[in-house]
Amino acid sequence: MLVLTRKQGEMIRIGDGIVIKVISSGRGKAKIGIEAPGDVRVLRGELAEALAAMKEEEAPSVANELIKN
Repeated sequence: MLVLTRKQGEMIRIGDGIVIKVISSGRGKAKIGIEAPGDVRVLRGELAEALAAMKEEEAPSVANELIKN
């Protein structure tokens, strides 16, 4: 895992199409903005884990509908 320190307003680029920008930070939290192409799915970690669990336990169509919305 690459660990970087960034200040407010600074960015990280991943490949040619993804930009992560630190919007603000404080009180143990950081607000980040992510710019990515439309075909790149960006999910919070806890949502990705929940969707993976749903795919294993429930009908895949339910999980797919959640991803679309």
